[in-house]
Amino acid sequence: MIYSSNFIAVLDACVLYPAPVRDLLLSLADVGLYKPKWTAEIQEEWSRNLLLNRADLKKEQLEATKHAMNMAFPDANVERYEGLISGITLPDPHDRHVVAAAIRSKADVIVTFNLKDFPKAIEAEFDIEILHPDVFLTNLHDLHPEKSKEAFGKMVQRLVNPRKSQEAVLDTLSKSGLKEMVTKLKGQR
Repeated sequence: MIYSSNFIAVLDACVLYPAPVRDLLLSLADVGLYKPKWTAEIQEEWSRNLLLNRADLKKEQLEATKHAMNMAFPDANVERYEGLISGITLPDPHDRHVVAAAIRSKADVIVTFNLKDFPKAIEAEFDIEILHPDVFLTNLHDLHPEKSKEAFGKMVQRLVNPRKSQEAVLDTLSKSGLKEMVTKLKGQR
């Protein structure tokens, strides 16, 4: 598949939940490598789960993050997808809204850690690729290495509280399941 700035990817809640993965995905979108998409339901899911697991965070902080995401990518929020949900069959019915959002937004790919929840039949039926974020990100990097490096550099520069070195950020990304992308980024330095 050819990835261009018109390439559309629905980001599942599980890839928005960990801040390092979310930051890298959105940093690559910010330099124009693809168009991210999500729904209010996806946004609610990742933030609700993060609040359940992180007592140190406040709902207002995550609301501010969601607002910033929507402001940075004003056309990312997919609407009017609900009518498609009932026609989708998945092992976990709670994931049908993700596929419905992908269909509605004419997405090329769904980016998710939960590959088992999106069987290959979905790819064939709706012509939507299902990719692990490490595969998605390394594909983007392979096609646009300089822009990927630029996006990563900008991401590291934004991390000021506390400031982190590129090496520390790469270590965090690796621990977050992005081992191949980290290898690619390390090879560019």
